[in-house]
Amino acid sequence: MSVVINTNTASSLAAYNLGNTNVNLQRSLNRLSSGSRINSSYDDAGGTAVSMKLNSSIRRTEATLANVNNSIAFLQTQDGVLKNADKVLNRMSELAMLATDVTKSPDDLSLYNTELGQLQGQLALMLSEKFNGIPLFTSGANPGQATGVNAPDTDSTLVVVTSHDGSQTVGITQADLESISYTVGTANGQAFSMQIDSFAGASASVAIVQQAIQNLSTLRANNGAEQSRLTFAADMLSVNKINLEQANSRIVDVDVAAESSQLARWNILQQAGTAMLAQANTATQSILRLMN
Repeated sequence: MSVVINTNTASSLAAYNLGNTNVNLQRSLNRLSSGSRINSSYDDAGGTAVSMKLNSSIRRTEATLANVNNSIAFLQTQDGVLKNADKVLNRMSELAMLATDVTKSPDDLSLYNTELGQLQGQLALMLSEKFNGIPLFTSGANPGQATGVNAPDTDSTLVVVTSHDGSQTVGITQADLESISYTVGTANGQAFSMQIDSFAGASASVAIVQQAIQNLSTLRANNGAEQSRLTFAADMLSVNKINLEQANSRIVDVDVAAESSQLARWNILQQAGTAMLAQANTATQSILRLMN
């Protein structure tokens, strides 16, 4: 090999290797300081693309889970009102039975009927209850059949999305409390249909209230079934979110143990490279001896 002055190939190679070592050392330091294996698209182009899609799925799953929990809260609020309606109907049933007592005078029956009217009015007021501005109850009865024994409508009226891609939905019901209100008599400007100011009226009212209680139990059972289904949907979303986070972690999170070993390697190579560059730069000084 020729001995030359203008070109120091050994020094150039040493500098090149030292430069690569410094790049890898900086990358290792960046990974350990950030906790992420991918800090730019250059680190892993394909992994960056997959991670972006997984992150988007995670965010949508979190939003969907929040929506489902809000829907459960809607149903819980609805059930709270239905529970109070049950208390009202039970009191109506008690009043109707008390009014069948043959020892009660017309004045006594009139007092019972007065309380019944107040309860009818309270039941009608429950129809306007809302959750965050959304009505808890919908109209499903025929207003012209105030005394009719109408089965409540239990068809779903609201749609809840239960998957992050929007492909799965569950229907929940704005309960048809109005059909029950009409059954026992409403206070929305119409004359009360159910009266207990006479023995005959009280006897007929007993059967009417019993049917209303049966219809209300149908609504509460439907409410409970919808809450149960949404609870399972929320559990599934929580599990999916965890799995998505694990998948994303395997792509972007740095293995601290492995990366620490790499950091030690690059540190040693940097020190060795620096020493060898210094040696390469001084090696040509031997030419001076030939000139003496």
